[in-house]
Amino acid sequence: MIRSLSGPRTKPAGIVLRDARELALMREAGRIVAKVHQALGAAVRPGISTAALDTLAERIIRDHGAVPTFLGYRGFPASICTSINDEIVHGIPSPHRILQEGDIISIDVGATYHGWVGDSAWTYPVGEISPQAQRLLQVTEEALWAGIAQARAGHRLGDISAAIQAHVESHGFSVIREYGGHGVGRAMHEPPSILNYGRPGTGMRLRPGMTFALEPMVAVGHWLTRTDADGWTVRTQDGSLSAHFEHTLAVTEDEPWVLTAL
Repeated sequence: MIRSLSGPRTKPAGIVLRDARELALMREAGRIVAKVHQALGAAVRPGISTAALDTLAERIIRDHGAVPTFLGYRGFPASICTSINDEIVHGIPSPHRILQEGDIISIDVGATYHGWVGDSAWTYPVGEISPQAQRLLQVTEEALWAGIAQARAGHRLGDISAAIQAHVESHGFSVIREYGGHGVGRAMHEPPSILNYGRPGTGMRLRPGMTFALEPMVAVGHWLTRTDADGWTVRTQDGSLSAHFEHTLAVTEDEPWVLTAL
């Protein structure tokens, strides 16, 4: 799949197209992120603190020769984001945040390997969760894969956004409109911004070598958000449950390549 990207390349304004060597390095960053999620998924349980999860994640990232992308980013004080229940994104790990039976927790992980970023989030159940929470997790993950399926050369950015929105809303949930996906590569946030709602056939045309982080954020209730006094934690304004799933991927001349999957 990497070799298929070695032909003539055109660069749309503001977007950097990655070559085979660069994609190989991004894939290594993505593998590290995937291994962190594998360990975190096994560690999530009632009684564990979000600070303990952060310590585990940082150790694995550094043991693999990478550095935590989030740590110090615009002053963020931890290696991962841990967002519980109605928290959507950017929750700060703390020794005082203890997971309880029935919670759901979104864990966002970034690792920088030789200057290249992998970025992925997953929402985990804590013990037994409600049927509604389980359905929310399922629909949000399915929306991520619906978006990924549209990330093909010749498609447009709006095709990704519309696929995510259509899947979420067909199940009676809301896509968060104030936050979305983004380009990723040398930096965690690069052009373009990728909405989780939109119209098919609109927006930038996709080309091989583009690299994105797609990240549906979905609420049981309304999509409006508010930010806590810590300046980071974003939660649903109405207090409804929220889930968040994210993968880093590359557009190729064939199928999309998910860089943060094992």
